[in-house]
Amino acid sequence: MQIDLQRPLKIDSVKLGNNRKVSFKNEMNVWYLTLSGHQSDIDSITIYYSGSPHQAANPPWDGGWIWTTDSLGRPWMTVACQGIGASTWYPCKDLQSDEPELGASLTMIVPDTLVAVGNGRLEFEKQIDSHTKKYKWYVVSPINNYAICPYIGKYVNIKEVYEGLKGPLNLSYWVLDYNYVKAQSHMLPQVHLMMKSFEHWFGAYPFYEDGFKMVDAPGYGMEHQSGIAYGNGYVNGNHAVDYSGTGFGMKWDFLIVHESAHEWFGNSITAKDPADKWIHESFACYADILYMKDYFGNSAGDEYVIGTRDNIKNDEPAIGLYNIGKEGGSDMYPKGRNMLHMIRYIVNDDEKFRQILIGMNKKFYHQTVTTKQIENYINERSGIDFSAVFDQYLRTTNIPEFEYKVSGNELRYRFINCVKDFSMPVKIITDEYFWIKPTESWQSLKLESQPKKLYVDRNFYIISSVVL
Repeated sequence: MQIDLQRPLKIDSVKLGNNRKVSFKNEMNVWYLTLSGHQSDIDSITIYYSGSPHQAANPPWDGGWIWTTDSLGRPWMTVACQGIGASTWYPCKDLQSDEPELGASLTMIVPDTLVAVGNGRLEFEKQIDSHTKKYKWYVVSPINNYAICPYIGKYVNIKEVYEGLKGPLNLSYWVLDYNYVKAQSHMLPQVHLMMKSFEHWFGAYPFYEDGFKMVDAPGYGMEHQSGIAYGNGYVNGNHAVDYSGTGFGMKWDFLIVHESAHEWFGNSITAKDPADKWIHESFACYADILYMKDYFGNSAGDEYVIGTRDNIKNDEPAIGLYNIGKEGGSDMYPKGRNMLHMIRYIVNDDEKFRQILIGMNKKFYHQTVTTKQIENYINERSGIDFSAVFDQYLRTTNIPEFEYKVSGNELRYRFINCVKDFSMPVKIITDEYFWIKPTESWQSLKLESQPKKLYVDRNFYIISSVVL
């Protein structure tokens, strides 16, 4: 049996549930356990290990354990390990394609001057001696290794109940004691708005059994399942920055909205391979736009998503390399958001688009998936073949160029700089608007009269050029 545990941590001994010792050998960060004889369908393996875990240099991008202090100099620690892997701090099968069906638990022993918080619900809190306490947290839902997270600090708790689609949902906020007032005025109202919007667009919150929790965390923030790391400083924007450049991003707290969206896309629907991480990030990024549509209007969402194009690099495909843990490029965020925005506009029916998202969360509820499964589902439910669109925007760095020329009342057009057999419906604005479906070959269309103006709707992320 293969177990992953990264240096400088090391396994000291292994025992089966019947206390029988298990032999093992080590190759770099991989450990091979030799299990002799017949194994029962359900058994336990206890692994004893030691050492100091890898410390995060720039969490969550360079992940690992975060050892720090709060603003009053008191100990504060947690983990951010997406990408680098949970095997940086505990032995596990460190891959996304296999999640424990019956959940997981996390027990922490800490000085009783601090509080230990984990995913899901608190099973018990016990005083061990005059100086230490033990906390045990558990989740009953499937959970990915990197989404399991300890938080240890000077926490206080705020509790409330949200009446959601599946009934009462326990909302819990574990905040540093000096953030108590700020959390009540800033975090709680925005969580309610987020939950209402996302349950409308995606269906019921996927982890009612484990509750919903946000926890103050050092660093940036992270989508730890049912225990989201919050590090946005109780300000709107993304650490007080609006990456769209429109001003709309300063009207809401990016971390609350974006990381919560990962409960649906990332935690419930999980990519089997990190190469398909776009499934997590592109949908969570587009959740921002749906949230804005609900509370600031459709045009605000349009302006925001168009503004984020300035962050697209087109240097790496959004899909990475399979079977080696290689994620795609950072364009999975802004470019993936713009691709989904175009798909929504091409579907041209927000209720139908909503039902696609809700249906996706029902079909792939608590499952690991591939890009092809998501592509096929959207194609089938929309009745539109987006295969070439996915190929273009996820698997290449090229942006399709729409060439056109107008002669009198004749419009000629085609796509270049695109994948083979690429075609995509495009909305054209003249005095009114109409739809065309360009391909790589020149096509022509007779208009009623010579247009005074003609351009592609800005909601389509393509390059447009006039051919003389």
